[in-house]
Amino acid sequence: MTTVAIVGCTHAGTFAATSILKQHPDWTVHIFERNDSLSFLSCGIALWVGDHVSDPKRMFYSSPKALAEAGATMHMRHDVLDVDVAGKVLRARDMSTGEVGEYRYDKLVITTGSAPVVPPIDGLDEALESGRVLLCKNWDHAMVIKERAGSAKSAVVIGAGYIGAEIAEQFSEIGVKTTLVDALDRVLANNFDATITDDVEQAFDEHGVTLALGQKVTAFRPAAGSDGIEGSGVTVVTEKGEYTADVAILGAGFRPNTALFADQLRMLKNGAIVIDDYMRASLPDNTVLDDVFAAGDSATVRYNPTGADDYIPLATNAVRQGLLIGENIVAATKRYPGTQATSAVQLYDLAMSATGLTAGGAKRRGIAAKSTTITQDYRPDFMLTTTPVTTTLVWSPVTRRILGAQFLSKHDISQAANVVSVAIQAGFTIDQLAGADLFFQPNFSQPINFVGAVAIQAVAES
Repeated sequence: MTTVAIVGCTHAGTFAATSILKQHPDWTVHIFERNDSLSFLSCGIALWVGDHVSDPKRMFYSSPKALAEAGATMHMRHDVLDVDVAGKVLRARDMSTGEVGEYRYDKLVITTGSAPVVPPIDGLDEALESGRVLLCKNWDHAMVIKERAGSAKSAVVIGAGYIGAEIAEQFSEIGVKTTLVDALDRVLANNFDATITDDVEQAFDEHGVTLALGQKVTAFRPAAGSDGIEGSGVTVVTEKGEYTADVAILGAGFRPNTALFADQLRMLKNGAIVIDDYMRASLPDNTVLDDVFAAGDSATVRYNPTGADDYIPLATNAVRQGLLIGENIVAATKRYPGTQATSAVQLYDLAMSATGLTAGGAKRRGIAAKSTTITQDYRPDFMLTTTPVTTTLVWSPVTRRILGAQFLSKHDISQAANVVSVAIQAGFTIDQLAGADLFFQPNFSQPINFVGAVAIQAVAES
C-alpha cells in the first residue's frame, strides 16, 4: 500500500489529490491543511467587495468533505511543523488540540502555495496586527475586507498589479475614496505595456481614484479615521507624499510558501521549488527525486516564451500541474507542456487580456524583442455599433517567433489571448499567425480579424 502526504490544499493540492485518488483509489492519501477550508478562489475577492458575487460560498470549488468522500484522509487545521524529505516523515500539530503527530509516507506532494509579500516597512507589522492594514489572499482576508468595505469611507491600496487594481476599482465603484500606490510608474506595469495601461490609468482618473505611482512606501502610521477617532485610520507614507484613509490594503504580490523545505530541495532565489517536466522536485545538487513532487504557487513553471524556469503564480498553472502529479506519481508519463501565463482582467468597462511576454518583460530578461500595436474596430463600421480594440504583438526580430500579445477594448476580447497563447505554445512566427485561418462574420469580426491584422502589420515592419 502506497501512502502519499500532500502538504497544503488550495488549487494544486486539490487537483493533485483528486487525480491521485482517481488513478489509485486503493492508496492512502493524507492531506494536511492549516485552514478549515480549501480551494478558495481568491480572484473573486474584489468582485465580492463590489457585490458581483451571488453567494460567497460558491467561491470554493471543493471541500474537505468532497475530498474525504473521494478517499482522502483529511487533516484540516493542522500545521506541518517540519518535513524530513530524506527520511520520509513529517510532523504536524493539530491547531485545535495542540497535539503533535508524526506521519510517515512513501511519496510527498508539496502544494503549500504562496503567501502575501510583507515588505520590511516601518510600522507595517503593527498596522497589520491592529487591522489598519489588511492582506488580500485567503478566505479569512476576504471576509475582513468585505466587512471593512461596508463601513470605510476611504482606502489606500498598495500594489497596482491585478490584485490591487481590481480592489481599487471595486472600492471606487461602491463609493470609497481610493488611492492606488505603486513603486512602479504605471498600473499593471508587469502585465501590460504602456499602449494598454495609458487607457487604464485614464479610467481610474475618471472614476476618482488617486494614482500615486512611482512612489515606494516607506512607513505606516496610525491616524484619525473618518470617524474622528485617533488611531482608527492609517497614514501611508511614501517617498513623495502621505495618504491617510480608514484602511489600507496590501497587495504587493506573493512569495512561495516553502520554508519547510529550505536546504532540502533545489529552489530559485525566491524559494520556488524547481521541478522538471513531470512535476518532480530535485535535491540541491540537481538529483531528481522520484518520490517528491511540487506544483502550483510553491513551484516553478517552464515559461514557453523564454524556455526557462520562472515563477508565475496563477491558478491555471496550479490546476494543470496538480492534475499532472496523478499522471506521473508512479512513473514519468505525461510531460508538462509549459505555460504562456495567459490572463485577463476587467476594470470598469475595459476588458484586457494578455499572454506571454510584454515588451517590458522581454527587456527585463535581456531578450531582443519588437512590439507592434494597432487599433481597429472589432467589427465592420456598417454595423449599428462597434468599438475599437487595441492590440499589441511582441515578437522576436531574430527568429520572428511570437513572444506575447496584449488586448484592450470595451468589447470582450478575452479569448483573443487564448488564440495567441496557443500560437506561442506551437512555436508560431509572425508569418504563420498572419496567414492563420480566422473567420469573418460581421456580427463578430472584420474581414481581417484584429489578431491576424496585428500579425500582418508585424510582418510589414519586420
